[in-house]
Amino acid sequence: MPSVVGLLEQHELAARRRVGRLREEADRIQAELAAAELEWQEWTVARRRVDTVLAPGSAETISTKTTPDPPGEHVPAVPADAVKPGSQVPVWREGLGWSVLSVDYQRIVQLLADRVRLHQGPLTCQEMAASFGMDAVPARVEGLRAKAKRLVARGWLAEPGPGRFTPAAGVSGPGGGS
Repeated sequence: MPSVVGLLEQHELAARRRVGRLREEADRIQAELAAAELEWQEWTVARRRVDTVLAPGSAETISTKTTPDPPGEHVPAVPADAVKPGSQVPVWREGLGWSVLSVDYQRIVQLLADRVRLHQGPLTCQEMAASFGMDAVPARVEGLRAKAKRLVARGWLAEPGPGRFTPAAGVSGPGGGS
C-alpha cells in the first residue's frame, strides 16, 4: 500500500509540471501578443501618416525648402495637431513647448515642473503614481518609469539620481518659448 506522503508528492509533482507547461505557454503567448501589438501599432502609424498626407490642405502644412539646413541646425517641424495618444516623443529643443507631447507625457512634465516651481526635489515613479491618484502597483509604476525614461532620453527630463526625475534645464511651459 502506497504511503500518504508518497501520494501527496506524486500529486505535487504533477501539479508542478502542469504549472511549468502553463507558464511556458503563457510566455509564448505573451511574446506572440507583443509582436502582434507592435505590428498593429506600425500599421496604425502608417495609416495615420497616409491620412495626414492625403488630408485636404496637407500641401499647405508641408514646407519646401530650397536651401539645405546648416549642419547641426535641422529641426523638424512638429504640428501641434499631430499629438495623439501613443505618439512618439520628439527630441526637446529650444522653444519647443509641452503641447507637442501627448497628454500622459504632459502630465508628467507638468507635475515635475510644479515641484520645481514650489522648490521641491525630484520625484520617483512611485511618488508620481501617488500624485496622479494611481495605485502604486508595479504595472503602473513601470509604465510611468518607461515614460519618464523616454522623456529623459529625448531631453525633456533629467535624472539627477537613480530613479528620481526632474525637468531638464531649459524646458519651458506648455506653449514653448522661454
